[in-house]
Amino acid sequence: MPLPEPEPGLVISYSYLWHYERAAGVEEGRKDRPCVILVALERHQNGGTVVVALPVTHRPPEDAAAAIEVPQAVKRHLGLDIERSWVVLNEGNQFVWPG
Repeated sequence: MPLPEPEPGLVISYSYLWHYERAAGVEEGRKDRPCVILVALERHQNGGTVVVALPVTHRPPEDAAAAIEVPQAVKRHLGLDIERSWVVLNEGNQFVWPG
């Protein structure tokens, strides 16, 4: 199956590296998780597309303004579990597609 073109709103499975993990010297996320593409910008120098992806987590946010809860109807449509989930807004990973 060919990879889709990256575009804002696309939900992908990605080995997300949390900020605290990177600060501890970790270089790769410990597990794949759903992530939402926030931005996809084409690089004209090498033809790659730079993507910023935001993580989806089951952990309730400490700051309600730092996350958006994913509605159950959206989770069902995406084939995700029924536990409550949030898109984290105050951190993201940047990479060249497909990562």
